[in-house]
Amino acid sequence: MKNLLFLSCLLMVGAMRAQQSWPGESQELAAILKVIEAETNCFFSRDYDCWKQHWVQEAHAFQAWNNADGTFDARAGWAAVDKEIADYIKNNPVGPTKTSHPKVIRKNYVVKFYGNEAAYLTWDQYNSDIEAQEFRYSKESRIMEKHEGKWKIAHVSAFWDYKNLFTEDQIE
Repeated sequence: MKNLLFLSCLLMVGAMRAQQSWPGESQELAAILKVIEAETNCFFSRDYDCWKQHWVQEAHAFQAWNNADGTFDARAGWAAVDKEIADYIKNNPVGPTKTSHPKVIRKNYVVKFYGNEAAYLTWDQYNSDIEAQEFRYSKESRIMEKHEGKWKIAHVSAFWDYKNLFTEDQIE
């Protein structure tokens, strides 16, 4: 009985500690989400200079994604990530719509801070078609680092469901 009581208390303390946040955490999370949204908007708008300002431009930068044909691509190191995206933006213009995905819905964030200089995030993302009528689901993750007081993206993983489409009503 004592062991059960002790274990229960230990679990309660652990649960309370897991829910505690550090001073400034909510402001840091808001800043991170702003960077993620801006980088996505820059990429979908094919604005290379805007896109790259949100990235850690160092050897540990990494990006991975799946393709509609079942293959995947991954780029390790800033030079490789930068070249891939520069080429993609050049070869895939958006035309008069000015964006490939005018509406993006993000839900179900899971966030883990590593002090106040690094964070890991995952979430569900829904990316609209050009008409903003149908959405493709993607599971996204980011590793964020603070450089010179600003949050930057060090790692992107984006895995899209190319098979199923959703309406906005199905998402909410």
